[in-house]
Amino acid sequence: MRGVLLASLRHHTRRYVAASVAVVIGVAFVVVTGMLTGATRSGLTADVGAPVVGVDHVVGVDDARDAVRLMDGAAEDGVPALVLGYAMEPVSRDGVQLSRSADIAEASLRPGLQWQEVEDGRTAAAADEAVADVNAAKRVGVVVGDVLRIGSGRAATEVEVVGLVDSPAAMGADLYVPWPTLERFRDTLWADAVAWGGSTEVAERLVPGASVQDRDTWVAERQKEISRGVDVIAVLALVFVAIAFFVAVLVIANTFSILFAQRMREFALLRCVGVTPRELRRSVRVEALVVGATASAVGVAVGALGGLGLVALVRLWFDDMGAAALDPRWVVGAAATGVLVTLAAAWLPTRQVTRVPPLAALRPDTGPDVRARAGRLRVALALLCVGSGSGLLALAVTTGSLASVVVMLSGGMIAFVGVLLLGPWLVPALLTGASRLLGTGPVRRLAAGNAVRNPRRTATTAASLLVGVTLTTAILTGLASSRTGLDEAMDTDYPLDVTLTAVDAPLDDQLVERTAAVDGVADIATLDGVLASVDGEALTVAGVDGRPDVVRGPTDLSPPDGTILLSLDVVDSWPRRVADRVLESQRIALRVDGREHVLDVRLGPEWGQAGLVSVATLAELTADPRPVATWVRATPGADAEDLDGDLAALAGNQAVLGGGYGDRAWVDLQVDITTGAVVGLLGIAVLIALIGIGNTLGLSVLERSRENALLRAMGLTRRQLRRAMAVEGLLLSTVATVLGTAIGLVFAWVGVRVMISPVVEGVTMRIPVGQLAAIALVAAVAGLAACVLPARRAARVTPAAGLALD
Repeated sequence: MRGVLLASLRHHTRRYVAASVAVVIGVAFVVVTGMLTGATRSGLTADVGAPVVGVDHVVGVDDARDAVRLMDGAAEDGVPALVLGYAMEPVSRDGVQLSRSADIAEASLRPGLQWQEVEDGRTAAAADEAVADVNAAKRVGVVVGDVLRIGSGRAATEVEVVGLVDSPAAMGADLYVPWPTLERFRDTLWADAVAWGGSTEVAERLVPGASVQDRDTWVAERQKEISRGVDVIAVLALVFVAIAFFVAVLVIANTFSILFAQRMREFALLRCVGVTPRELRRSVRVEALVVGATASAVGVAVGALGGLGLVALVRLWFDDMGAAALDPRWVVGAAATGVLVTLAAAWLPTRQVTRVPPLAALRPDTGPDVRARAGRLRVALALLCVGSGSGLLALAVTTGSLASVVVMLSGGMIAFVGVLLLGPWLVPALLTGASRLLGTGPVRRLAAGNAVRNPRRTATTAASLLVGVTLTTAILTGLASSRTGLDEAMDTDYPLDVTLTAVDAPLDDQLVERTAAVDGVADIATLDGVLASVDGEALTVAGVDGRPDVVRGPTDLSPPDGTILLSLDVVDSWPRRVADRVLESQRIALRVDGREHVLDVRLGPEWGQAGLVSVATLAELTADPRPVATWVRATPGADAEDLDGDLAALAGNQAVLGGGYGDRAWVDLQVDITTGAVVGLLGIAVLIALIGIGNTLGLSVLERSRENALLRAMGLTRRQLRRAMAVEGLLLSTVATVLGTAIGLVFAWVGVRVMISPVVEGVTMRIPVGQLAAIALVAAVAGLAACVLPARRAARVTPAAGLALD
C-alpha cells in the first residue's frame, strides 16, 4: 500500500490544489492573528511600569479628591508622589484652539519620577512649563517654545512647551504639566492611582481604606488588564478564522468526494486484488494527512511572511506597536488545526467510498433519495433543525434579556444547519428555477443539467459560498441599522454640529460673516445674548426664538420663560461647590450688569458653552442683547478636523468651539472601520468558497471528459462548451448569493431586535441595498472567474483525445 500511496500522491497532486489552498489560507490567517496579537500586546505592555519605576508602592484612589489629598500630604512630608491620571481641557495657542479636549497629565518636577523619554528639548522644571507628547504635538503643529493656554475660565493658565517626549500608548497623554498646574483642573481630573514613594501607613492615614500595592504587583495587574483587552480582539478574530475553516471543511470534503468518485474504478480494482477496506481507508487518510501537513506548513510560512509585513505596515502609523515575532503556541495550534481540519473533512468521504462493494463502485451516484431510509432521516432532521432554530430565534426576539443573545446565536446556528441539511434538495430546485430565467437553448439545458446532476456535490459547493454571503449580509445589514440608530442617538445627544460661543466680549460681525464662508459650513444661525456670571464663573447666555434650521434631531432648544437650558458639560466645568448647588436646587442666580436674576435650570445634551433662554427672558436680563453665539451646520462628509481647525483659526480668542460634529465623525469612522474589518475577515471565507466552486468545476471537467468530447463530436463548439460551464458557475454563485442574502436578512432582523433595540430606542432595520448589490455582483463575477480555467481546459481537449481511454 505504500507504493499505491506514493503513486496516488504523485498522480493526483494537482487535484489537491484547491483543498490545500483552503488550508493554507486558514492556517496563515491564524498565524497572522497571533503575530498581530503578540506585537500589540508587547507594545502596549512594554512601558506600563515606567511611571512607577522610581517608587515602591502604588495607591489606588476612587476619585480625584483622594489623589489631591495624597499629593497635599506628599508635599508636606517631602514624599515622592505622581498622579496617574489626566484632566480633559481645551488647549489653544495664540488665541487659536488646538483641541477641544486634550488629555493633560502630570510631569513630575522630581528627577526620579520624570519617566517620559525626552525626544527634543528638556523636561519641565517649573509650574509654568510643560512637555508635549511628540505624536500629539505633530498632529497640531506644536513645537518647543510654543506658549499654550490650557483650560477656560478662572482655571485657565498658560505654559511654555520646553520639550517633546515619547510616552507609551497605555499610559500616555497629550500634554504633561507639573502638579501645581494640573491641580487647577481638579474638577475635570480623572485618576485611578498615585505612585507613592512614602510609607504605606502615611498613605492609609491620608486616604483611609485606600488599596496600597507594591510596584511589581500593580504593574503585573495592569499588564494583565491590557492583555485581556488584546485577547478579546484576538478571540473576535478567531471567530472569523473558525468561519473560514468551516467553509474550508466544506471545500475539502467536496474535493475528496469528487476525487474519490473519479477513482472508484481504481479503488474497486484494489479491492478485487485483495486490499481490505481497512487498508484502503488507512491509505486514503494518510494521503489526506500528507496533504494537510504540507498545506499547514506552507500556511505557516505564508502567515509568517504576511505577519511580518502587516506588523511593519501598522508600525508606520502606530509607533507603540511591538516587534513581530512568531509565537510557538500560535504556530503549533494553527498547524494542528490545519491538519485536523483536513482529516475531519476527508473522514466521511473516505468511509463512504470504502463501504461501496467493487461492483457497486461502477454505478453512478444519484445523490440522496427521499424515499430511502437515510433520505427520510436527513429530511426529518433538517426540518427539526429549521423548526427548532426558528423557535429559538422567535424566543430571543420576545425575551429581551442578555440571555436572549445566546438564544439568538444558538437558534441561528441550528436553523442554518437545517438549511445545509436540506441543501441536496433545496439547491437543485433553486438551480432549476433559476435556469429557466436564462431562456432556452442547448447551452442552458446543458448547464442546468450539469449543475444538478450530483445534488449532494452541488449543495456542498453552494453551501461554502452560502455561509460567507449569509454572514456578510447579516453583519452589513446589522451595521447599517446600527448606524441609523446611532445617527438618531447622536442627533439627540449632539443637536448642534459646531458652536462658537463668546468668551469675554460679544462676537465680531466679521467673524460671523467669515464663518459662513468656511469650507464645510452648510448653514449658520447667530444668537443674540449677554455675558453673565454665576458665583464668579463666567456664563454666556443666548436667547433662542423658535427652532433654528441648524438644529438636528428632536431636541427642543426653545426654553420656556423663566428657565435656562444648561449643557451638562458647562455645569461640570464649574467648581464642585457651584455645580453641586445648581444640580441640587435646579435653580441658578445669574448676575448681569450688577443685578441678580434667579432662573429655573433644565439640563440637557451638548450644545456648546452657552446657556439658553427664551427671547422674553433675555429681554428681562438685558436691554441691549449682542451676538454671543454662532451655531454651524456642517455639510455632509465634511472633515471634522479641518472644519474645527478653520473655525478655531477664525475664532481666535473671541470664542470657544463646541458641538458634537467631531464626536459624530469619530463614531462614523469607527462604524466604517468595523464594517471594513468584518467584510475583510469574511472575505477570507468567501475567497475559500469561490476556490471551492472553481475546484468543483475543474474536477468535473476531468469527470465529464468523455461526455464533453462526445458533445464536441456531435457538433457543440468550443465557445458553446465554455459558455455552458460559465453558466454553470454563474448559476451556482447566484443561487448561493440569493439564498444567503435572504437568510442573512432574516438573521439581521432578529439581531437588530435582540441586540440593538434594547440599546437604541425606536431603531428600525435598514437594508444597505447598494452594499448587498455589490456583494451579489462580486459573487457573480467571481463565479464566472472561477470557471475560466476549467472551461478553457475542457474546450482545449479534442473529441478524439477525450474519447480515448486513460
